[in-house]
Amino acid sequence: MDHPQSARRIRAYMNPYGVTRLHLRNPWVIAFFSFSFPGFGHLLLERYLPAIILAGWEIFINTKANVNSGILYSLLGDFDKAKEVLDSKWLLLYVGIYMFTIWDSYRKTVDLNKQYILADREDAWMPHMRISALDINYMDKRNPLLALVWSVLAPGLGHLYVHKIVTGFLVFAFTVALIFQSHLLPAIHQTFVGDFEGARALLDMQWTLYLPSMYSFIFYDAYVTAVEDNVLFEKEQSQFLRTQYQHPSFPIPEQDR
Repeated sequence: MDHPQSARRIRAYMNPYGVTRLHLRNPWVIAFFSFSFPGFGHLLLERYLPAIILAGWEIFINTKANVNSGILYSLLGDFDKAKEVLDSKWLLLYVGIYMFTIWDSYRKTVDLNKQYILADREDAWMPHMRISALDINYMDKRNPLLALVWSVLAPGLGHLYVHKIVTGFLVFAFTVALIFQSHLLPAIHQTFVGDFEGARALLDMQWTLYLPSMYSFIFYDAYVTAVEDNVLFEKEQSQFLRTQYQHPSFPIPEQDR
């Protein structure tokens, strides 16, 4: 049975598939991930529905407008080719939502930081364990480096380690789709056998350029989630011990000076 919640705001919501938590975030970091891949900033804020909508829109409209191909040719200095591949009919539709995504993720981070400060000051109650027929979730100490290592080995494994099931499924599905569309694995095989020209010919750069942003997000989010899980675990333990074991009139011994 849940502990009665007297605080106006909550610091965390737990279900068997993950923990949605408030904690202090750097708005510029969130805005950067929205800049690198629209939807990722909202995913870092654990706003899953807007993140799915924006990330899906990014892949659709970016592919239609050939934005990544235009970026590639611009970086290579071939501006005429960049203008040729860009589809202006779709590009103009892309810009407005892209700017909104960055602005909204920054604004929402500032707002949620304020909510966290108020919730922390109110000493809001936090859940410890949730059980369902499909899964079990509980607060525990987790190693951030292990979360990072598992994410390096395979996208999504680090998120499964920190019990962030929804995000783990999303990043795994997105990454597999992007790797397949970019022909990355055949290109890696050709590289290993020394056929560098064949590898370059196989790669579809329109899809390949999604992958640096994807992997940066996966590594960062898995590591930070493990760190914040540990902070939340310590706060919940402290709150439990204060409310259940420490008598209000318990004398605190003075420290020797």
